Amino acid sequence: MPEQYKYTNNLIHETSPYLLQHAHNPVNWYAWNNETLELAKKENKLIIISIGYSSCHWCHVMEHESFENEEVAKVMNENFISIKVDREERPDIDQVYMNAVQLMTGRGGWPLNCIALPDGRPIWGGTYFPKENWINALNQLADLFKNTPEKAIEYAEQLTEGIKKSELVFLKKTHTENTVSNLNLAVKTWEETMDFDLGGRKGAIKFPMPNNYEFLLRYAVQAENNKILNYVNTTLTNMAYGGINDQVGGGFARYSTDEKWHIPHFEKMLYDNGQLVSLYSKAFQATKNELYESTVYHTLNFIERELTSNEGAFYSSLDADSNNAKNELEEGAYYVWKKEHLKTILGDDFKLFSDYYNINNYGFWENNNYVLIRKSSNAEIAKKHSISISKLKDKVTTWQKLLLKERGKREKPRLDDKTLTSWNALMLKGYIDAYTVFNEKHFLEIAVKNATFIYTKQLQENGSLNHNYKNGKSTINGYLEDYATVIDAYIALYEITFNELWLNTAKQLTDYTFDHFYDVEKSMFYFTSDEDTNLITRKMEIEDNVIPASNSIMAKNLFKLSHYYSNNYYLKVSKQMLENVKENTQQYGSGYSNWLQLLANYVGNYYEVAISGKNAFDKIVELNQKYIPNKLIAGSTKKSNLPLMEGRYNENETLIYICVDGACQLPVNNTKEALNQLKIKF
Repeated sequence: MPEQYKYTNNLIHETSPYLLQHAHNPVNWYAWNNETLELAKKENKLIIISIGYSSCHWCHVMEHESFENEEVAKVMNENFISIKVDREERPDIDQVYMNAVQLMTGRGGWPLNCIALPDGRPIWGGTYFPKENWINALNQLADLFKNTPEKAIEYAEQLTEGIKKSELVFLKKTHTENTVSNLNLAVKTWEETMDFDLGGRKGAIKFPMPNNYEFLLRYAVQAENNKILNYVNTTLTNMAYGGINDQVGGGFARYSTDEKWHIPHFEKMLYDNGQLVSLYSKAFQATKNELYESTVYHTLNFIERELTSNEGAFYSSLDADSNNAKNELEEGAYYVWKKEHLKTILGDDFKLFSDYYNINNYGFWENNNYVLIRKSSNAEIAKKHSISISKLKDKVTTWQKLLLKERGKREKPRLDDKTLTSWNALMLKGYIDAYTVFNEKHFLEIAVKNATFIYTKQLQENGSLNHNYKNGKSTINGYLEDYATVIDAYIALYEITFNELWLNTAKQLTDYTFDHFYDVEKSMFYFTSDEDTNLITRKMEIEDNVIPASNSIMAKNLFKLSHYYSNNYYLKVSKQMLENVKENTQQYGSGYSNWLQLLANYVGNYYEVAISGKNAFDKIVELNQKYIPNKLIAGSTKKSNLPLMEGRYNENETLIYICVDGACQLPVNNTKEALNQLKIKF
């Protein structure tokens, strides 16, 4: 029999797992749409805009304390139109109201709760509120709007103006030269916040910021800066050793609550794992550190097991919370272990296991629970216990299988099974980078299947992309992040398959963004299409966060496509976009690391590597053994009309052309000779 609910609201018609979690609250929730916004105007009621996502722990806490409470619901239903928003489905709405709350309070986060006038202009907001604080605030706001609406309107006008002015981008008309000193200065300023002992940013909380370390890895190698290279290796090693990396099942959590990467905020997000796979793959390519290789394989095992659909699409996330032994939702309940339980499972191996994973004071968390964490290498543990490294590795594999099976008896965290185009593209890029480095055919098969899913399901007949996919339906007009990440992934997929469909589609999507997202006056792209319903302002995403800004990804895409298609306009726009933010890159490297990657492309030589001939794939596998961040690859096993490949096919031999800005050295047929022509240093 279907479960009987006392309450059901309008969210029951939605597909987002997060919205559906609230469909049986006593709060009369609505989804964000034109009908809801018109209702607020018609009834002249303030709007509550409550934004979160399905794997957000504090979102669940506020739901339980306030939104499931009939007393709270009564206040909300009588005085407000309440709108629930899944920030992952609607990042455009989240951007605007997050900006508002940050201006009001100096900080942001989720759940995000913002009160707005009936026309959507915000007047008050914050993040998590305990029940009594929430009720008091709502009553005061309802009184304010009822008795002195002019005050609410005046404040909304000032705040909306502040939102429009924040993060303004100005066209820089004077151009400065891009030099190594630009990069040196950015890194030198950045060093003040680096934790050289434990990795990451100084102090707690620690977030894995993949693009930060991807840039710093590149900088360290190209600038021959061992201090920064050691910092990157310290960070990557401690993240891989830490509890933030699920030592049993693979996959990284959102962040660690402490400075040693031990206790995670337990939700696992697709976008983190996709980018971390790329990062660890490139780090292995540069250092040949086996830990990085095993981390990639372990993470991808998790993705395939937990977050991949039959269609080849990737799901969004796993919740931080799951039911404990008392059948109560508890953060991390699925992942933690008690010592006695481990002794029972592992038997005679427990002593070695407890040393390897620190079932001691170092690995202790709370309530007699341990979160597995490493602090010693395989070589150190093997030596200490007089065991061979290969035998130790076999034991670790056995332990992981045992514990994974045992953990499978627990109730799993909730899965957010919607598919987001941008996050899929980040995971697709992860698989492409893993294949590039490890030449594992299985990784390529998964990558092609996902790229085909995006091409057949999310790419529309008019050339646009949709953002969301759930239950066989493609919905929500795409944002710049969807285009930018898919273009980036498709370029990378072309570089390993030489299938020009992916490169040509990347170019078509780029041209679509110029038609619908580009601001000629500012030489930047808006986050939303000109075909979308306007919010109170139209934002541009400039600053790199855990996911790089859509504008920085687009600027890098334009740089690459300008080379592939000999397109000077693309190059001109890319240069101008970088110029617009160059000052910021010097002052705040960690917030502009993807822009710094682009800046690095302009410093020293940037190589076009064209491989033509029937053995092109063998040559590319050999070339990809070496870390060369300052190159792009074009290739073909037959004649090609691509500007970089024209006139280069020779049916008798496979030739490698190394070019800089269209000026090429004599072609060679030997990979070793080609590698000698590629200078990595600045």
